[in-house]
Amino acid sequence: MAGVEFKGIEIHEGQVQPDWIDLNGHVNVAYYVLAFDKAIDNIWIEFGLTPEHVHTSQSSTFAAECHITYDREIHLDDRFVITSQLLAFDEKRIHTYLRLYNADKGYLSATSEWMSLHVDLTRRKVAPWPDKILKGIQSYAERQGGLPWPRRSCEHIRVPNPLFSAQRQPGGEQS
Repeated sequence: MAGVEFKGIEIHEGQVQPDWIDLNGHVNVAYYVLAFDKAIDNIWIEFGLTPEHVHTSQSSTFAAECHITYDREIHLDDRFVITSQLLAFDEKRIHTYLRLYNADKGYLSATSEWMSLHVDLTRRKVAPWPDKILKGIQSYAERQGGLPWPRRSCEHIRVPNPLFSAQRQPGGEQS
């Protein structure tokens, strides 16, 4: 859409497919995850984490956490654009924030926040990024410029005024 500015680096485009539509007449949550996951794969390729790299180095990434918000529906045949913003990274982890926009109407439809880990596939253990990949991550971070931290990043799910709430005990059960 002319004149619409999407926040972040554009990394993926797509169109809502018929099998993505659920009984409510909009995109089912699973397909938002699929679209965001394909976008994450495009980021990895930009870092140098290509299929060839994974095969030869036996190292890749695993998602450790993902949080999605749904802001506005998208429907059958809608075109969409996904952008990315790198929020933080260290020697083994990366925190990314993605936005899915309706490409024609320009509105934000959903966001997805990910914590991913670099993994040595031979040991199935978290491991430091290879130098080449770390340089690719640093270059990507520089390319995105000075985007501000997303307002909703790191939010927690909660009911503001619950009729019922399970007691949260310090040091209690953790899933």
